[in-house]
Amino acid sequence: MSVAETAFVETQAPAPAPKPNKVKPRRFLLPLLLPAVILLALLSIYPLGWLIYSSFHSVSLAPGAPQEWVGGDNWSRMIKDPLYWHSWGILAKYSIVSMALEVGLGTLLAVLLNRSKHEKVLVTLMLMPMMMAPVVAGLLWQYLYNGTFGWYFWFLESVGLLHGGTILGDPSLALWAIVVVDVWEWTPLVALIVLSGLKLVPKDQMEASWMDGAGPVRSFFQVALPSIKASLIIAVLLRFMDNIRIIDHFIALTGGGPANSTKVLPLFLYEQSFSFFDLGYGSTIALTLLLVTILLGKFVVTSFEEREPKRLKDEGEVL
Repeated sequence: MSVAETAFVETQAPAPAPKPNKVKPRRFLLPLLLPAVILLALLSIYPLGWLIYSSFHSVSLAPGAPQEWVGGDNWSRMIKDPLYWHSWGILAKYSIVSMALEVGLGTLLAVLLNRSKHEKVLVTLMLMPMMMAPVVAGLLWQYLYNGTFGWYFWFLESVGLLHGGTILGDPSLALWAIVVVDVWEWTPLVALIVLSGLKLVPKDQMEASWMDGAGPVRSFFQVALPSIKASLIIAVLLRFMDNIRIIDHFIALTGGGPANSTKVLPLFLYEQSFSFFDLGYGSTIALTLLLVTILLGKFVVTSFEEREPKRLKDEGEVL
């Protein structure tokens, strides 16, 4: 090869690839995160500190009133208060039944809507109750339950399920009537979350299950359900956090009655703090509600994180 040809080849050689940017050290991220950390501290840490402080004081809303130290009197009063434990029982019953119905019906709706002919139109119609404010939904159902002109009251009485009285005025029916309102309004949210998870289920695995002779129900439990487990966990967490602090439906429909049969803990907390103006006792109740919410939410997330790696490990060993 001549000298000219060698020079021509050298000029046509590709330029060296540019070096990627160096990874910034962790201390570089601190100035970027500092404004958000300060804002979160002001919005969450300070109120939490004031809540703990108030639980050991007698706090009054009167201007200039002193905040007297009472030690553990608020905590002792709470433990001995039968209405406090009654409110926990009502809240647990309401949350468990509502969440079970919403997750079950939401999953069923998602399976029926997935890849249906009119999926987009049906999903849009299904989401309409969820777009309504909870208080407005409660007022709407109050008219439907009304003992004078309520359509649902008339229907239940016509078929013989009601024999006089009212739905919301009956201590044995009032809680379940509110459960129906919550299920009607928030089942579409669960269905939407599960439907998004079903879109990610591998189609080839479903087809292979069908080729093996598995029916729709068996294919769902063996193939689709493990794939949408993360979506179900998200749906359960969202509904759990909403149900455990629910107050809108109860205020709009019953106000905690009749005979305290629908007085859930958030409503009991609201009454102690803003009806009786006992903020010290209300802060104590709020702390227990916050603690239970954190512990139960952590339990759900941890149980999912522990089972999922084990399932992936077992599948890897089989492969």
